[in-house]
Amino acid sequence: MLHGLWSPNSGLLLWDDEISAGNEPELPAAHARALTKSFRASATVTFPSAGGETKKAKIPAIALAPSNAAALLLRTPSSHAGISGDLRYLGHVAHGIEAWAKAGRVVPSLIRADGQWWPRWKLVGGERQRAWISELAVMMPSVLRSEGRPKQLLGNIVDELTDPIVRSILGKPGTEHPMWTALVHDEPYTTGTQETATLLDKWRASLTVDEPSLVLRLLEPDDEEDEALWTLQVCLRADGEAPVPVPMNRRVDATLLSTAVRKLGEAVTAYPRLRDLPSNEGTLDLLLPTSVVIDLVEHGAKALQSAGVAVLLPRAWTRLDPSMRLRVDVPVTKAAENRAVGMNELVSYDWQLQLGDMVLTEAEMNRLAVSKGDLVKLRGKWVMADGGQLARAARYVAEHHGDGTTLGKLVREMTLEEPPPAPVEDIQATGWAATLLDPGASPEEIPTPDGVDAVLRPYQRRGLDWLVFMSRLGLGAVLADDMGLGKTLQVLSLLAHEQSPTPTLLVAPMSVVGNWQREAAKFTPALRVLVHHGPARDKGDDLDKAISEHDLVVTTYALMAKDRAQLAEKTWRRVVLDEAQHIKNSATSQARAALAIPAEHKLALTGTPVENRLDELRSILDFANPGMLGRPSDFRKRFSVPIEREGDEGAVTRLRAITSPFILRRVKTDPSVISDLPEKNEMTVRSNLTAEQAALYKAVVDEMLEQIADKKGMKRKGAVLSALTRLKQVCNHPAHFLSDGSPVLKRGQHRSGKIGLVEDILDSVLGDNEKALLFTQFREFGDIVAPYLAERFGTEVPFLHGGVTKSKRDRMVERFQSDDGPPIMMLSLKAGGTGLNLTAANHVVHLDRWWNPAVENQATDRAFRIGQRKNVQVRKLLCVGTVEERIDGMLSSKQDLADLAVGTGENWVTEMDTAELRELFRLGEDAVGE
Repeated sequence: MLHGLWSPNSGLLLWDDEISAGNEPELPAAHARALTKSFRASATVTFPSAGGETKKAKIPAIALAPSNAAALLLRTPSSHAGISGDLRYLGHVAHGIEAWAKAGRVVPSLIRADGQWWPRWKLVGGERQRAWISELAVMMPSVLRSEGRPKQLLGNIVDELTDPIVRSILGKPGTEHPMWTALVHDEPYTTGTQETATLLDKWRASLTVDEPSLVLRLLEPDDEEDEALWTLQVCLRADGEAPVPVPMNRRVDATLLSTAVRKLGEAVTAYPRLRDLPSNEGTLDLLLPTSVVIDLVEHGAKALQSAGVAVLLPRAWTRLDPSMRLRVDVPVTKAAENRAVGMNELVSYDWQLQLGDMVLTEAEMNRLAVSKGDLVKLRGKWVMADGGQLARAARYVAEHHGDGTTLGKLVREMTLEEPPPAPVEDIQATGWAATLLDPGASPEEIPTPDGVDAVLRPYQRRGLDWLVFMSRLGLGAVLADDMGLGKTLQVLSLLAHEQSPTPTLLVAPMSVVGNWQREAAKFTPALRVLVHHGPARDKGDDLDKAISEHDLVVTTYALMAKDRAQLAEKTWRRVVLDEAQHIKNSATSQARAALAIPAEHKLALTGTPVENRLDELRSILDFANPGMLGRPSDFRKRFSVPIEREGDEGAVTRLRAITSPFILRRVKTDPSVISDLPEKNEMTVRSNLTAEQAALYKAVVDEMLEQIADKKGMKRKGAVLSALTRLKQVCNHPAHFLSDGSPVLKRGQHRSGKIGLVEDILDSVLGDNEKALLFTQFREFGDIVAPYLAERFGTEVPFLHGGVTKSKRDRMVERFQSDDGPPIMMLSLKAGGTGLNLTAANHVVHLDRWWNPAVENQATDRAFRIGQRKNVQVRKLLCVGTVEERIDGMLSSKQDLADLAVGTGENWVTEMDTAELRELFRLGEDAVGE
């Protein structure tokens, strides 16, 4: 008869014994072929002998590797006179593995052997497979039992035979993934790692298949004492059903109890703090002290979930994060509304600690602060919160309060000291402080002053109310309305309302000085306006006399710095900075001059309180309320770095709470602000380079890469920025880059794809009898384009830039705005990007891109503002496959800064490594057109 023995080291061993001569049965073909091999191995076989004893003998055998063994065993019949029971038993095991595999109960694994990683199929496991193994162990023939413990031996047989049996079922289907290919073809997986092997093992362990999962349900103690014991109830949950507790009695199914015990043991292994805990009598449930419950929730639940064990917390259980609330009271004896004392106004303040919507009493804070854990019963509810954070917050509340504190000192405390240990969720106040600090409060309504010849829009009336309120208190303010919402009219209305005998000094860019003069004459004709500008301007005693005879003195930033000494000697009701981003750098002479001129009230106007960095906001607010946000270094430490680099939401919240009372910002896109403004449609329009442009572009990039190869620091940055500027010039036009005075066209053909595109756009605009503004950051490019377009379209094309005198630019603006004025106007981005009202145009074209979206938006707002009746089309030109196209994707990141929803900002080009620069500047294959 043919026998089979399984050896964990040798696989399947076949041996035979003799039977009566002439009675040898005919073996199946596969088995007969197996016997033709050499008997080179030996099998140690245990035989029964007389007296119930056993003896062992070594018998020659044929060894079959797992793949050959699987093929033979799957062909082993369940009944055959020439095949022994031990071999038929092994065949039964192989057929069982085949049934599991065909049912899909297999997963891949990865093992290390012979210095390589090998993918292998394994049975998933589960309760039914374990029951099957147990039944096979009971049925195992005694001759096989002698090789070891039955379950261990069966585990080895199953592990070795599963892989070849699954592979025989699958065949060799088409594959693409390297691991799948290795699995199908029984080859090593060359990119295998221990991490992959571990992940596959974890995945297999997580597949519960058909057995119920373990659920641990935490039950609250009946006793309210902190030392009361919690019950961790042991439950089993079948797929799609509710968890069921597992009692320990005779009525419970033995298999379920066995499963629960085994799985609880696995849970204890995953989370060892459950070991050695007392159990509830008659159950598997564990009794936990509060300290273990806290650790279970904070750490253990995650470890248990990773092991496939669900943890259910009490439904009514609440985990709360602490927050802070500031209460500010105005002494009732102070009639602050009628006195302008500014940041020196006295207030009383107290901090309060909240958990959820509960404001904690002093006794509750003390209890939470000294509790032994993070879990306590508060007002009838179990509450979990960070005990350490609560203790710090309680100390902060106790240490930070004051009576008779100045408003400025309170703001500086919130700005410069260590921040509160919990987020500041709410500020409550009384009196004038409520109007200042409560976002829902509104100042006293002010009727439109008699001297204002205009109908104020609702949001402009609200702006006037706010300006009057801040002015009465002497608190510096920042009116940060979007460009085109009428900041000029709101300020003129404030002056008309106050009718102060002391004049206001208004500082503005030269380009908008004339606009202030015209707007004042139009809306507040009774207001006496003096323009302090030009070489013939008043000086000395003449200036003193002129100032005393006027209500509003308008000058430029340059003259403010130049005439700083004389202006600082005067008594001013207020200093107003228009386009206040001009002092965004606090170290400039203009910013120092603005701080040096004393006034009862200071007001900053800007549509972009933050263009690039938060330090700009600090500089503007420092003008309005000196010292409010501390020194630049302190501000950077507390806010700029945490927000811009780390995205710290807590710092954003604190900065908003501190600054928002002093800033009023409305945007045009808010329907509640303005509903009758037409739409603004923005589009990016791409052009190709000409062959001439492409050759120049490549030469600039090659030269830059060669220059920066051996340079570091400022020299390297300078080379990169220089290359960037020259590449933009190449994209504009070869004549712009070469500065050789060469013509725009060559043999009647365009030398620049961008200029050809501009011609097409203007053809359409002029064909519809509409007007267009063309913006460029390069004056020399405007000097090339403006004359060409004037000749091409047979019309005047004025060019407004920094070299145009005030009187000439005023005439340019007035002429363009008239019905019979020129249809095209070119502007340099710096000189024409702010303050101007050019609503006659409803097309805006940005010829070359600027690094700052806020600056581009300011320029666009020359046309997209109150008074515009047509939809505005904004086209931003760039060249395909160039640095311009790649920069385009970087521009949007700055926009959030204006709203203080700050991200990481711009990835400065000069800080890129050489590989990144090569990628940014490279010329794309699709760059050159026909």
